[in-house]
Amino acid sequence: MNRFLLLLSFLVVFLAEILRVYLVMPFPGSQQTETVAIAYWLNNNINYIRIIALIIAAIPIMNILRQGARWEKALSTIMLGTWLVIFFLFNYRYQADRIFYQPTTKTFIPGSESTDKTKLVIGVVIDGQAKAYPIQLIGYHHQVMDTIGNTAVMVTYCTVCRAGRAFSPLVDGKPTSFRLVGMDHFNAIFEDRDTKSWWQQATGVAITGPSKGKVLKEFPSTQLTLDAWLRQYPGSLVLQPDTLYDERYFRLEDYDRGTMPGPLVRRDTYSWQPKSWVVGVKNDGLSRAYDWNDLEKYRIIQDSISNLAILLAIDSDTNNFHAFNRRLNGLILNFQLGQDHTQLIDQNTNSLWNLDGLCIAGSFKGQRLERVQAYNEFWHSWQTFNKNVKVYRY
Repeated sequence: MNRFLLLLSFLVVFLAEILRVYLVMPFPGSQQTETVAIAYWLNNNINYIRIIALIIAAIPIMNILRQGARWEKALSTIMLGTWLVIFFLFNYRYQADRIFYQPTTKTFIPGSESTDKTKLVIGVVIDGQAKAYPIQLIGYHHQVMDTIGNTAVMVTYCTVCRAGRAFSPLVDGKPTSFRLVGMDHFNAIFEDRDTKSWWQQATGVAITGPSKGKVLKEFPSTQLTLDAWLRQYPGSLVLQPDTLYDERYFRLEDYDRGTMPGPLVRRDTYSWQPKSWVVGVKNDGLSRAYDWNDLEKYRIIQDSISNLAILLAIDSDTNNFHAFNRRLNGLILNFQLGQDHTQLIDQNTNSLWNLDGLCIAGSFKGQRLERVQAYNEFWHSWQTFNKNVKVYRY
C-alpha cells in the first residue's frame, strides 16, 4: 500500500507539472487538440495538486525511511529528485514568459534617423501619432506595452502565426498588463494581470477564465517595410532594440523573408500549405484569404467581400502589400497596373495612382483610397482563427 500511494502521488504531480506547460507550448502533438481549458485548470490549481500529492506521499516516505529496504529508500530519493528537476524545468526553463521577456527599456527615434529601412514593421497611428515596431524586435518579445498619443496600446506579434495585432490593454474599462502564457493551436495566448483570463493573440478574445468571451479593442495596424511606412508617415517614431536581447533579435534576422530554419516559422513557398503566406481580410462576418503567390505574380487583386470592394497591390520589391477600398465617391473603381508596375490606372477615369493609394494625376487628383485592415499571415493561422473563410482563386 505504501509503495502504491507513493508511486501514485508522484505520478500525479509529475503529470500535472509537465502537462500544465506541455499543453500550451509547441511540443510535438500539443497544439492539435482543444486542451487549453485543461492547461488553464492545471495552471490555476497546480499548488493544490502539489500540496495534496506531497501530503499523500509523506506517510509512505516516512515509513520507508524508518523501516524500508535500501532500494526503497533509494527509489524514494530518486523520485523526489526527479520531481525537483521537473519542477525546475517546467517552471523556470520551459514556460513562455521565462523564454520571451518584455523589453526592460523602450527607446524610440525619429524614422529619418533609422539606418535600416528595409525591415518589416507593424505601424500604428493613434491620436495623430505614428509609431513603427520592427517585427524582428516584437517577434521576440511577443508583446510591447506602449502609449501612442494619449492612448495605451499593446502591440503584439506571434511569429508562429505571422500575426501582428495592436490592442487596447483595457479589460472592463480598466488598464491591465499581460504576460505571455504560451500558445493554443500555435497562436500566442496572454494572461491578464487582474482576472487571470487567457486571451488569444490572433483575435483578442478571452478563450478561458472569468473574462471568457470578451474581446479586446483592436487598433488598425499595417505591416510593411519601414521605408514604405515613412513614405506615408515621415514623422513616425521607430522602436529601437533593447541591447539586453541583441542575441535573441539576431535569431530573427531572416524572419521577414520567411527563410529562417525551423518548420514553425519558415515560409512554405507552395500555395495553400499550412505555412504558405496569405493576405487575410474580414468584413460583415465574412473572411477571405488571398494567396501571396498570386499577389506576387499578378501584382494586383480586385475582389468584393459583401459590400466592401477590395484592391490588393504589392510593391515591386514584393515586401510591401497594400489593401484599399475601391469605392470612392460612390463609384467602384477598377484598376490596372501602369507600365512600370509602380503605379495604378483606374479604368473608370484613367486617373493615375501610386501604390500608397494617392491619386497623382487625373479626375481624382489629390484624393486617397481608404485603407482596409488586412493581415499577412500563415494560412494555418488565418484558417483556424477566422469563421466563414473563403479562398480567393485568381
